[in-house]
This record gives sequence, C-alpha cells and structure tokens, in this order.
Amino acid sequence: MPNLKIDRPFRPNGLENQMQQGSYGRTWLLAGVLMGLSFSLCAHATGNAALGKKKFYTCYGCHGIPNYRNAYPAYRVPKLRHQHAAYIIAALHEYKAGERPHPTMHAQASSLSDQDMEDIAAYLQGPEPIAPSTQLTGKMPPQAQTCAACHGANGTGIAAPLVPKPPILAGQHEDYLIQALDQYRSGRRKNPIMMGMARSLSSEADVRIVAHWFASQHSALATATPDSK
Repeated sequence: MPNLKIDRPFRPNGLENQMQQGSYGRTWLLAGVLMGLSFSLCAHATGNAALGKKKFYTCYGCHGIPNYRNAYPAYRVPKLRHQHAAYIIAALHEYKAGERPHPTMHAQASSLSDQDMEDIAAYLQGPEPIAPSTQLTGKMPPQAQTCAACHGANGTGIAAPLVPKPPILAGQHEDYLIQALDQYRSGRRKNPIMMGMARSLSSEADVRIVAHWFASQHSALATATPDSK
C-alpha cells in the first residue's frame, strides 16, 4: 500500500531555473507555494487498494469503459489506471470543493471520505507506479516545452520528487486533454499553476498541439476495467 506524504509546498526542481526571468518567474513560484498549501489536507495519506477496488465500483460505469464519452461536451473520460495516487486524491478533493466543474464528479466526490479517496487512489495507481521515461515519439513542439518542467518531455513526469505529484499525461485521451486545458484557460478549473500555464498558450491551435503531443506519447496509463488487478 503506498504511503503518500504531502507536507511541503509545490516547488518543482527545474521549474524555478526555467522561470527566473523577472516578475514572470516570481509569479509562478508564488503561485506554486500557494497551491502547495492547498494540498496540506492530503498529508500522510495511506490507501488500501483492495478496499479501493470495491469503492470504485460505481465509477466503472464511465471510467471502466474504454473510450467512453462524456455526454456534453463530448470528450472521452480520462484513463485512470496507473495514474499517480497523489494526483487522484488531489483531483477528487478539487471536484468535491467545486474547483473543477462537473456535476456528476462533484456528486461522486462529495460522497467520499478522505479515506475513501485514498483507497480508490491506491487501487488506481497499482503496486508499481509509472516511472519517468525519456523516450520520445517524435519531436516535442515548442508549445509543450514549459509543460515538460513538471510533466516531463513525454508526459511521464520527471525524476525530481514533486509535491503534489503532477498527473501522467502520456497516452491520455487527446480530447480530454483539450477539454482540461480549455477549462484552465477559462478559469473554470481553479488550479493556479495550471490556469497560468494554460493561458500562456496563445490560441486553440496551441492547445491542440500540446494535447496531441502528450496523447501520442507512450505509458502504461489505461482504462480501469473491473478485471484490473
């Protein structure tokens, strides 16, 4: 069972060096500290994967069907199997708090206790978390280079231990990534780091380029079907 300790501010190694130019860099670092404080509620999380599989039962109706699409707006629900447990916990807290706009997910998350979230996250991550990889499929577009500071060039993360853990993007559904970036750009998703990052993309075309890049990379990220161990 993973022991997820989240007890210090979000200050990614490497990001500070890349963003030292004037007030722009200082703004990002301040936002990172503030976001890190918001994750103190997840400190010392410990999940039971066996219980998490049972608690995930109602989630299979959407997340357990490969390529299942949200009704409106139409996009495929994200792949969750092998996603970082710390990220799953953080996302569920954001849905519960209304910081991510989705009525169904708000209702689902609101019914979960902190321990429920930790158990579900432990099940989804599995016993062997995805390790960062340097293997690239194609040449990374310039629009995605800033994202690589935390998510890694291919979306599997970086070696430095970041808190909270950024999600794995490699192999995620492209239309889901577009939807998520659009919500950060519009402010409907409230994460301060990602709102600023998404708004640095100057056009919808840039959003699609970034989403396509990470979706085209390879990882073990998959749909969590009922027979997932």
